[in-house]
Amino acid sequence: MKGQLLSSSPSLATTAAPIPSQPTGHRRSTRGRQGGSLPWRYLGYVGYYVGAGLISGAVVHHPMDPTRYSMIAGAGVLVFLVATVLNDIILATEKPVLSRTLRVLGTSTMLSFGLGMLSGGMQHFADLPDRCAVLIPLGIVLSFVAYFLKEDKAPWRRIFGLMGLAVLVVAALTFAGLRHIAPTMEQNGGGHSHGDAVTDKGSDEEKNGGNSGGTADSPTAPTTPTKDTEPSKEPGHEDGHDH
Repeated sequence: MKGQLLSSSPSLATTAAPIPSQPTGHRRSTRGRQGGSLPWRYLGYVGYYVGAGLISGAVVHHPMDPTRYSMIAGAGVLVFLVATVLNDIILATEKPVLSRTLRVLGTSTMLSFGLGMLSGGMQHFADLPDRCAVLIPLGIVLSFVAYFLKEDKAPWRRIFGLMGLAVLVVAALTFAGLRHIAPTMEQNGGGHSHGDAVTDKGSDEEKNGGNSGGTADSPTAPTTPTKDTEPSKEPGHEDGHDH
């Protein structure tokens, strides 16, 4: 009877139970899969940054050449979406359903433009202060909304909550501050350097062209035949017909 009680004790039964080996093997296989997908995840993150960089340059420079920079922006969006598909869909531990996939693609497009406006506006504020004063706060709001729509299960509580209000206040203050600084940037020689370089180059070429035209005409003027150098006016020719 005493032996039966000892054998049925919970502590003894717990200690006697063998330790399963399946979780260890499962962890090893998970680490192996993560290590195998690491190069692909690297390519995905490179795509994120390259796509956002292309969009940032296209958004800032768009008024200079709309056709060219629209194509660059489209290429940036495509690269960003390919990276999103790779990281969030193909390499995801749980494959998303169709509605989730469409939501990820749409919000990723918004996020790419938000990040492009923010980074491009910060980079070129000294060149185009009026335009970048709008792009920077707009990029803050758009990237915030797009990120939480993409990642959060209940995004509207954060977007319309205290956090969203804080982001909106920061964006408004940023816009007011940059608009206040923009006139001083223009007075200190603001304006996009690429456009100035093209203008200066064109004016220099016009000046050089005018100078070269003047110098080119001066040596060729004496070589132009005149009435004084015609054969009929030469002295020898006049002597022959002086009779």
